[in-house]
Amino acid sequence: MGILEVKDVGKRFGGLQALSNVNLSVKENTVHAIIGPNGAGKSTLLNCLVGKLIPDTGSVMFDGQSVLGRAPYEINQMGISRVFQTPEIFGELTVMENMLIPIFAMRDGAFRMHAYETVENEREVIEQAEQMLEEMGMADKRHMHSASLSRGDKRRLEIAMCLSQKPRLLLLDEPTAGMARADTNNTIDLLKQISDERDITIAIIEHDMHVVFSLADRITVLAQGTPLVEDEPQNIRGNPKVREAYLGETA
Repeated sequence: MGILEVKDVGKRFGGLQALSNVNLSVKENTVHAIIGPNGAGKSTLLNCLVGKLIPDTGSVMFDGQSVLGRAPYEINQMGISRVFQTPEIFGELTVMENMLIPIFAMRDGAFRMHAYETVENEREVIEQAEQMLEEMGMADKRHMHSASLSRGDKRRLEIAMCLSQKPRLLLLDEPTAGMARADTNNTIDLLKQISDERDITIAIIEHDMHVVFSLADRITVLAQGTPLVEDEPQNIRGNPKVREAYLGETA
């Protein structure tokens, strides 16, 4: 039994069957990659995992609780954070100001502590944010406006914002999209560090196979909305079904 369990999930958009009989089990404290050619249903599946879409059939369970029909803040409170394909930060704010947003969650018309219910004053909250920036190697950028950051640093900041909420599951939607190779490699190193040092499970959608094979403990390959293969990375590379799905090559 995994910390994330997807059972018999199906999703249709009009005449398009985007997902069909998807079953997926993500083990706790692992990195699980979901890959597939364009149109395979990866983004649709990710949106079902965070409750943004409700599947027509099947269930999505996180640590024994359904995520379906829950508001975004409820998903967040369950211990799930998502990093979007385009970094979701506020460019007009400084790095530090961005860091404070997830710590103070806006709900019911008032600021309430989200992951830091025990913090008693503003100074302690700021110290928490500064510590996270230090851990992420961004302490020297705390006063910079976020719009001036490189794409790699914007992604690093977004991941730091997610981690400040102490998630148990981090969902990453093509985290290296649009990055130069140096930034991509830095992001790989960062995610390796997070996986090694934190009690966290990571599920990643990614087109860059260098990223996938550098990080994943297990890989699920989708094709036409259905899982084609699930296996360890070393068994995925030469799998004839995967080569056919991606390259049109038959064994």
